Amino acid sequence: RAAIRHQYPDDGVLGEEEGLSAGTSGRTWVIDPIDGTRNFAEGLPMWTTLIALKVGTQVQLGVADAPALQERSWASRGHGAYLNDQRISVSTVDSLADAFVLHASVEEFVADGNLEGLVRLTTSARGSRGVADAWGHLLVARGSADVMVEASSCYEWDWAASQVILSEAGGAVAALDDGGLHPGCRLLVTNSLIETELRATFHTP
Repeated sequence: RAAIRHQYPDDGVLGEEEGLSAGTSGRTWVIDPIDGTRNFAEGLPMWTTLIALKVGTQVQLGVADAPALQERSWASRGHGAYLNDQRISVSTVDSLADAFVLHASVEEFVADGNLEGLVRLTTSARGSRGVADAWGHLLVARGSADVMVEASSCYEWDWAASQVILSEAGGAVAALDDGGLHPGCRLLVTNSLIETELRATFHTP
């Protein structure tokens, strides 16, 4: 925040820890210093620092830095998505039966009352693993997985950076309830080819 205030004093900053510091330029930096706090606290290397730049209402730039893994995923609107210096893209899987599904912890789905939906999703897929937070988003962006579903409440700092990375890689970040991204929503991250089938499977009792 101090660096942004020094370099771009008229820009706003929105972050998880300190909320919104409004600016006057129409540009807002959206920051999550440590996304995947539980992983960080447990000594697991799958955590990221997320930085996005929003101009007006649209995110134009996203960076997801994973320093413990020496990986940086980034994208700017209209210029593609990259992992370090290599361009990345989502998978071409177009059916749930062939998909590899990532998901948040089982206890989060239990607490959210959606365990049955998770079971339907994972048992219909080719395989699944418990990988969430932005690290899961990035695995979908690079084509290592085809979908990631979150069960806890997410906010703009959770999705802003990965949203532009996914979009430029050919994928999508959406609200699991299909109501559009909004504060407190659960996230559905996909390669954009199987989103309709995923929603139908997850929500059908």
